Amino acid sequence: MTERPDKTAAALDRRAFLKVAGLSAGAAGAAAVGVTATKADAKAATEAQTGAGYQETAHVRRAYEAAGF
Repeated sequence: MTERPDKTAAALDRRAFLKVAGLSAGAAGAAAVGVTATKADAKAATEAQTGAGYQETAHVRRAYEAAGF
């Protein structure tokens, strides 16, 4: 008679693999968000120093007038 593989052990191995794969994907996503936020912050800081940020143009003034500011 042949021995049957233990289905419970195989199911646990599969579950463990999926847990690790899910956690790895989540960690990679969180790391990507952190890197992206850092680049955006650096760009904003550079623009604030050079004055390349907000500019009140004719378009902005018309929007303010339409809004009643």
